[in-house]
Amino acid sequence: MSSETPHFAADFLWGASTASYQIEGAVAEDGRGETIWDRFSHTPSKICNGDTGDVACDHYHRWQEDIGLLKRLNLNSYRFSVAWSRILPNGRGPVNQAGIDFYSRLVDGLLEAGITPSLTLYHWDLPQPLQDEGGWLRRGIIDDFVAYTDVVARALGDRVKFFITQNEPWVFTWLGYVMGEHAPGFTSESVKPALVTTHNALLAHGAAVKALRSAVPDAQVGITLNLYHVDPATNRPADLEAAARHDGHLNRWYLDPLFRGHYPSDMVELWQADLPDIMPGDMEQISVPTDFLGVNYYSRHVVADAPGGHYTEIMTVPQAGEHCAMGWEVYPDGLYAILKRVHADYAPRAIYVTENGAPYDDVLTEDGQIHDAERTSYLQRHFAAAAHAVRDGVPLKGYFVWSLIDNFEWAFGYSLRFGMVYVDFATQQRIVKDSGKYMAQVAAARS
Repeated sequence: MSSETPHFAADFLWGASTASYQIEGAVAEDGRGETIWDRFSHTPSKICNGDTGDVACDHYHRWQEDIGLLKRLNLNSYRFSVAWSRILPNGRGPVNQAGIDFYSRLVDGLLEAGITPSLTLYHWDLPQPLQDEGGWLRRGIIDDFVAYTDVVARALGDRVKFFITQNEPWVFTWLGYVMGEHAPGFTSESVKPALVTTHNALLAHGAAVKALRSAVPDAQVGITLNLYHVDPATNRPADLEAAARHDGHLNRWYLDPLFRGHYPSDMVELWQADLPDIMPGDMEQISVPTDFLGVNYYSRHVVADAPGGHYTEIMTVPQAGEHCAMGWEVYPDGLYAILKRVHADYAPRAIYVTENGAPYDDVLTEDGQIHDAERTSYLQRHFAAAAHAVRDGVPLKGYFVWSLIDNFEWAFGYSLRFGMVYVDFATQQRIVKDSGKYMAQVAAARS
């Protein structure tokens, strides 16, 4: 492992990412409406230890302190998400000015600190009233998302110029509507709910891009996907085909419509009985040109053929070697491979790593510090992989580590810590970990 500081362009964005429900707390304050994650986290047995995001990191009251952390880490950008239900408590209808004011104060504070705000419109916390009508299964959600986008753009677009429409549509469709692991917690033996919600989400993305360009003509607009490098377990034809199916499921089902205007033909054939209704003009709307692609990368999948298995008839094959506390294989070469592949196959105008990080069993030591050598090593090697991709021609323009602070980690509650800053959830004390100090060195060394 090299400990050398990787070199990137002077205008490279070094940042950290968070999400509204994971950090804000204050779920019943200042007019905020209920979300699917409020409902889901209060449903018994859904979240580890019965945790909820009711308080989370109390960022709603401590945002100024958290901007101070960004400055201590020498970061020049901050990726945060807006809570739809703070802006439109019922998902549509009257605007909640207190919600607008909160994000306006946050944006102003970031700009005053010399930090570029990078705003994600949707990071999974759908207003519960919209879910009661069907959520992402209902095609009308597209109009709701556009109306919400327009409100945010007109309120903040005079200062915010970097917009991500959605974070990881694979996650909130498959885990929310088929596997039941995330809100709203539905399960299905059929893949149809995932395919329908995905299609509606991608249509909403395309419509939101147009709304953003109308309201903020100088905006940079994109979408963030969770992408995996997929390897076959062996060179047997059956495993090679399984790897292709798995790649189609996780990666190409999103990349192909966004950049090529159609779903991948092999997956259409596999899932043909469960395909959504595709109306004239749908694929043109989904593939509207964007300014960048956000890539969230955490690990790779090694797969083998498994006839009769769900979804794509594959099984993942555990690998020996290093793993993080989530059980994911630590595989920096996969980041290089994904960046190179996306550039070669889809040629987005620019690419940003919008999430990358790992949970470890952080320990507060007697010196009052967190010496997270494993996470520091993780970041060093992934930064090196990104630098390698840049040297090989990938238009990588920024890197956002997940996450700025330890937070509510969805179904895992507070049992997993991803942050570069430790949070004592009982006192809300923040302590910069050794990985955060390393991040500060890297960010300060911009050429």
